[in-house]
Amino acid sequence: MSTTTPTKAPTVGSIVEGYSIPVVNERAVRVAAGMLLIGGAVSIGFAIVEHSAVPLRPFGVFFMMDMLLRVTVGDRWSPTLALGRLIVRTHEPNWVGAPQKEFAWWLGYGLALISCAGMGVLGAPLEATLALCSLCLTMLFLEAAFGICVGCSLQRLLSKTPPQYCPGDTCRVSE
Repeated sequence: MSTTTPTKAPTVGSIVEGYSIPVVNERAVRVAAGMLLIGGAVSIGFAIVEHSAVPLRPFGVFFMMDMLLRVTVGDRWSPTLALGRLIVRTHEPNWVGAPQKEFAWWLGYGLALISCAGMGVLGAPLEATLALCSLCLTMLFLEAAFGICVGCSLQRLLSKTPPQYCPGDTCRVSE
């Protein structure tokens, strides 16, 4: 009598046949980034007009919780990724490595945490908060519009393990 241990599903990404590591659908990630970009841009616009960080707070908390859900509970529980998957469900998936996306999402969570703390308990000036939020929006824009994952690039530089299955095959080292 042989017993096999069932493979535990990864927290970030999915096991897809033909891939040696967990992967995520880049199309859904880009749609989710676009939705966050729009929400963040609207919030920043209101913050500038009102010269107050108050309009940024609800979006900042939502963004922070979305990133935290992705990396702790699993990307399947992220509201923006769930909507992104729904929107692209009829499209051919474009699988990319989950480890580098996880690193990028931790980076997003860290920036959101610092921004929210700055708006709240730290009482940072509005300009500092807007600068951090603009940095996040710039990274969201690069992801949504061009498929450039800044966090993925940083993971490549900082990790001992080279990334696999990068968007647009950008992990491949040219000879």
